[in-house]
Amino acid sequence: MHTTESVVVDATPDVVYPFVADLGAYPAWMRLVHAAEPLTVGDGEPPAWSVEIRAQVGPFARSKRLRMERVDAVPDSSAVFERAEVDGRDHARWALRVELETDSSISDRSPTTVTMHLAYDGRLWTGGVLARVLDDQVRRGRDGLIDLVSDVPTR
Repeated sequence: MHTTESVVVDATPDVVYPFVADLGAYPAWMRLVHAAEPLTVGDGEPPAWSVEIRAQVGPFARSKRLRMERVDAVPDSSAVFERAEVDGRDHARWALRVELETDSSISDRSPTTVTMHLAYDGRLWTGGVLARVLDDQVRRGRDGLIDLVSDVPTR
């Protein structure tokens, strides 16, 4: 399963980036990420979080705990997170790439387009209703991000 969503936020990339480059910030704007706690990592290791993904369909909820690492980051431009469990077992792939783009030729305060690519290759969240719920949660995150960054003072 792969889903891509974009949203234009009325904020510059330097304002938006802290909310998309730190998984610990996601519960404030994306309901799909129920919790994201930073983990202690060794020197030279990428930042990591224990993330609880949760979605609800009527009275039923499905949740999954993942260990995610930020494997790539370009300040004010992009962040890439991938599932990276340390238990030695094979796990379904979860990957999130967030890209920020703006047209600074228009103005130094141009809006930012945030594009999120979520990829999952497991079976638990695919097929029918749960896939649609997952897509819906990512779409709803757009509005949450807009609300959150609109409260941040601009430079």
